[in-house]
Amino acid sequence: MKLGDLSVGYLLSLRDAILRMGLDPAPLFGRFRITDALLAQPHARISIPRFMRLGNAAIRYTREPAIGLLMGQCSRISHLGLSGMAAQCAPNLGAAFSTMIEFELLGSQNYRGHSSFEPPALRFYSISPYNMFNLFVVDSALAARAQVGRDLTGGKAQLREVHIEFPAPPYAARYEPFFGCPVHFEQPHNQLVWEPRSLDLPLAQSAAPTHAHLRELCAQRLNELTRHRGLRERVEALIAPQLDSQPPSLAQAAYELGLPAWTLRRRLYHEAGTSYQQIIDEMRRNLAITYIRDTEMALGEIAFLLGFSAPEAFQRAFKRWTGTAPGSYRKTVIAEGIKE
Repeated sequence: MKLGDLSVGYLLSLRDAILRMGLDPAPLFGRFRITDALLAQPHARISIPRFMRLGNAAIRYTREPAIGLLMGQCSRISHLGLSGMAAQCAPNLGAAFSTMIEFELLGSQNYRGHSSFEPPALRFYSISPYNMFNLFVVDSALAARAQVGRDLTGGKAQLREVHIEFPAPPYAARYEPFFGCPVHFEQPHNQLVWEPRSLDLPLAQSAAPTHAHLRELCAQRLNELTRHRGLRERVEALIAPQLDSQPPSLAQAAYELGLPAWTLRRRLYHEAGTSYQQIIDEMRRNLAITYIRDTEMALGEIAFLLGFSAPEAFQRAFKRWTGTAPGSYRKTVIAEGIKE
């Protein structure tokens, strides 16, 4: 199981931010096999771990720890593709945000959770615990949404405050000048809290017929992406956001899927050759390997993310799954250069 992926359109703001600093993004992008041909492909995606490694490398390359905020300044609604164009034609800012969230899967997918819009708060889901590999992801996501909100309304939309889950980083003083409002760290959610009246502001490019047409195209594309999703994938989508705490029971999952529990049990056996508990165990195993291989998270952090009561329990489980202790597995991966 992968952590997720996102459209290469998100790399356009990183490229532009590096150019604004007077640097050439080509050497950095070349190291990660990001070519002009890839950036031109309409449905090309990169994995979240690859994006995180690219961002971390960009911070070292530019010596700019706040590069995520600079990416936000370079973000444009067109970087979001079809869903961005649909949002641009919405009647007001609130409808634009609703469109962006409804069709978020067209541009990005995080298998552990998703963004949401609970007016006046526009929330962004990120993997935690936080480290140098994902601070910039939150920075860039919130900054991009703030920039888009201003652009869509001709600079009229105003933020009331910004909430960020992680503790204030060394460059914390950079946040409030960018967002133009109080920024609070160590909060329950990553979110932009807009002035309610800003959500009613009309958009400069509002066009009801075009908005309706583009929403139809978004719905068609979303259906193409999800219609072949099997029962197992649907079960995994229910489990993943709660894997770090208490996954839903078989009965709860069946209820969410609109099935009797015995039917879900039977169909998983006949259609996927597995059981509900096996799916949970295999998700933990596959995510553990992904975290160890694709991130630099500490083993204790990984154990927390996967719902283990203690790092020791996670280490025993990992050795049972792979025959190797997690620390030894990571050293082998690094030594052999097994990278995406």
